[in-house]
Amino acid sequence: MKPVSVSNGNLLGHWRRWAPVVVLLALCILISLFNGNFLTFGNFIRLLNSAAIPIVLCMGATFIILMGSIDLSIEGVVALTAVIVSLLVLNDISPYALSLWAVPIAVAVGGMMGLLNGVLHIKLKTPSFMTTLGVGFAGVGVATTILGGTTVRISDPTFRFLSLGRVLEIPMAVWIAAVAVAVAYVIQERTRLGRWLYAIGTDEMTARHAGIPIERTRILIFGIAGLFYGLGGVLAAAQFGQGHALISQGRLFTTITAVVVGGTALSGGVGSVINSVIGVFIVVVLANGLVLMGVEPYVQQGVQGLLIIAAVALALDRSRLDVVK
Repeated sequence: MKPVSVSNGNLLGHWRRWAPVVVLLALCILISLFNGNFLTFGNFIRLLNSAAIPIVLCMGATFIILMGSIDLSIEGVVALTAVIVSLLVLNDISPYALSLWAVPIAVAVGGMMGLLNGVLHIKLKTPSFMTTLGVGFAGVGVATTILGGTTVRISDPTFRFLSLGRVLEIPMAVWIAAVAVAVAYVIQERTRLGRWLYAIGTDEMTARHAGIPIERTRILIFGIAGLFYGLGGVLAAAQFGQGHALISQGRLFTTITAVVVGGTALSGGVGSVINSVIGVFIVVVLANGLVLMGVEPYVQQGVQGLLIIAAVALALDRSRLDVVK
């Protein structure tokens, strides 16, 4: 009986690995049957453009979840970096006009907020979800204070090109997202940091005994995640042509949903940035399909909620859990 059990386990693991791809293909086929406009080139470009910012954000969130942690500061980091970059480019409030030079400044602010997450999490020994939730609220609060609740409007065409511009008919934001995926993939597959985060997520105690610097790795990963969130804030400001504290609303739910739907386990150690890209497209394709089929917005939210519950149930390896927590 033992060989059958092992075979079944391998089969289940193989299914978990390919399930997101199967779900994405099934969604595309199903939606195209209901609405022929889904397979048009124009809709394909809309899908890519809608996926660009979530993909960038998911690169950072994937690293955190692979470690077995969770990051709830995404909306706060995006809000603050979007406000900062909008004030540093040509706008209707501040005298600054740094154009693209404002981008690395805003991304660096995101990285510093990520490092703050990591340092507080490690030094205070507080759960990652509570630490990052606090930092996220602080980010939104600071962004609100900077603008006093108003909106800054961007009038810098060079900066807006980061979202509105097109290269080979593909929006510039999509190319930037592709570069972000490439960078994240290299970190994951070609660096010690990438191997360490998998080891920490799989079994932190074993990783510690193996000599992996757990605390330093966690802080660095949170910092890298913050850089991706900062880039997401920049793209959000470029896309909407404005900066305000509420620009990040809904980003947290979409990001975590996409990472989990893509097959990255919340228990850590299982998944990849490529999985998260697939997860983003599942979420984006589903939302796009529901709109094309004329489904009401509140029904769309309900469907997305059920999607994340189903994804967690399918992706979670219960054999690694002694208790549900």
